[in-house]
Parts: sequence; structure tokens; C-alpha cells
Amino acid sequence: MVTSGRRRRVTIADVASHAQVSVTAVSKVIRNATGVSPAMRDRVKTAIEELGYRPQAVARGMRGRTFTIGLILPHIRNPFFADILDGLTEYLENTDYQAFMIQGGATRKVERRAVDALMDRQVDGIIMVAPLASKARLEEVAKEKPTVVLARHEGSAFYDSVFDDDEAGAELVVKHLIELGHRRIAHITHQDDSQARPADLLHNIRAATYERVMREHGLDDEIAIATSFYNEQGGYDGARQLLGRSPRPTAIFAGADQAALGTLAAVHEMGLSVPADVSVAGYDNIHLAALSNITLTSVDQDGAVMGRAAGKLLLERIEGRMSAVRFSVTPSLVVRGSTAPPGGPADAASIP
Repeated sequence: MVTSGRRRRVTIADVASHAQVSVTAVSKVIRNATGVSPAMRDRVKTAIEELGYRPQAVARGMRGRTFTIGLILPHIRNPFFADILDGLTEYLENTDYQAFMIQGGATRKVERRAVDALMDRQVDGIIMVAPLASKARLEEVAKEKPTVVLARHEGSAFYDSVFDDDEAGAELVVKHLIELGHRRIAHITHQDDSQARPADLLHNIRAATYERVMREHGLDDEIAIATSFYNEQGGYDGARQLLGRSPRPTAIFAGADQAALGTLAAVHEMGLSVPADVSVAGYDNIHLAALSNITLTSVDQDGAVMGRAAGKLLLERIEGRMSAVRFSVTPSLVVRGSTAPPGGPADAASIP
């Protein structure tokens, strides 16, 4: 039997096994990160020397910049994230930088692994969209790599923030439905594994604004919220729950367009029509919202603008800017055929 004389490349897992520590601990030692005891650092360094571990990505990083940045998305199913990526790609087009995209997942554990993977590959900076990690964890990352956080409202001296004025956007939707004559207006909100302060999470801001505007118009008794998820299944489940109420709502404000699409499916499955029986509005103004068979009223927060802003801020951080910047996008309401006065056809005059 002929065998290859090529030696198998030593991996970070080999180093962890040899030093009897976790892969995360090895990664931290390689990056010279905090949170590693001197004894563990010595064990890992000894293992690296004994095994001859020379990771290619680290070697490139030691020679200077890699001209790469990491983009962490919660998942890749939401069309709105594509708008953010388009904006980022457009901004980077005339620079030397390339973006690597990685999925952060639905749990903090998976998200942490995604961050570690980008760190191991020596990206020059990281953009995190709607991260689940605590503010303290985000600041820990930002102390190691220039970082921009999207869709979180808290401020930090260590990273920049890009976010939508979610309160203004949600107010536009609810007031629009009230002005159409709706009183029984329901809302679908989101739940996740985030460790952020609740008041800094966009879905909580949208839900709280919905409740505030309803109360300001004397509709306290009509407030109805279904806590589900910002995806099609979440919108479907939330809508089924809300439409099972008696009397049923005449309008549903879904906190994201993906949830609104699921809401439309639930309405039609129950033998009802949009907007004659139930008006439906979403948030994000994804490209699907404008399709002729959907025509969804939605809040436009311009993901491309967010992506461009994130790219600009991150490159400024990489170039040495230390002061924190908070960039807010002003939303607008795009009225389409999915909302109309209760019990009547869409008002063509209100549709752009």
C-alpha cells in the first residue's frame, strides 16, 4: 500500500486536546484575548510549540491587515438581511476590503462560536446584526476587534451602533390603522435568546409603542399581543391565535414582514380576505412586499442604508477612530393594498 508522505496539518482541536483545554481557550490564547489564566496560557503555548501548530490565518494576520471583515447574521432566511448585505457590499466595492458572512444562529452559544471563528481567521473588524450576546460580551469582542452592532439600541463607548427609529416606525403603522377606522388592532411580537436589556431590543420597542399609541387613542381594552417569532411560521401561529379571539381583530400589525407573510397565509386559510376582513401591516419593506399578489403595507427602514453606514463606520474604526458613533435611520410608511378601512375595499387614494 502506498501512503502519502504529506504530514497532516495540525489543527486547533489537536492543540486543545494536547493541552487538555477547550478549543475556545486555545483560540483566546492565539488572539491574546482576556479571560485566560497564566497557567492555561502557558499550557496552550507549550502545546502549540510541541505540535508545531502554525495556523495560516493567524500567520497572515501577523503580517498586517487581512483586508477582510466579518458579517454575522442571525440567519439567512430574512430578505431584509439581504438588503443590509447589498448596502455593505456596495460600500466596500471601492475599497480593498471583502466581507465574509457567517450565520450566528438562534442561541448565544452558536453566536459565540461564529465570533470565535471570525477572530481565528483574523478579520480586521466585525459587523453583528441583531446579536443575542449581552452588552458586556459585545464590549469584550469590541476590545479585541473594531465592531459595529446593528439593530440594538444600547450605546457603548467600545462599539458603534446602527439602528432604526423603531418607535417612530411602529407609531406610523398603528396611527395609520387607527386613521383608517380600525379599533380592534392586534400585534405580533418576537421572542429570542437575547441577553440585552429588554428596552434596547427592537421588537420590545415596537410592541411597547403599539401599546402606547393604542392607549393614547382610548383603545386600552382592544390591546392584544401574540408573542411568537419574526418568521413566517411565527406570524402564522400568532395570527391564528389572534384571529381566534371574539370579537376578532380587524387589523394585525406584524412586527416584521416575514411574520406578516405568515399572517397573510393564516388569514386566507381561515377563509377570510385581506383587507376586506382583516388589514395586515408589516415592518421592513422587503422586496416581496411590493409583489402584486402581496401588496403589503410596511415600514421601510432601508436596510441598504444601514449596510452602507455599518461598512463606513467599521472602516473608520479600523483606521483608528476611538469615539463611539450611533447612526439612526428614519423610517417611512409605505402604504399598499393590504390595509383599508374595516369592512371595506382598499382606499385607492391612500396607495402610492
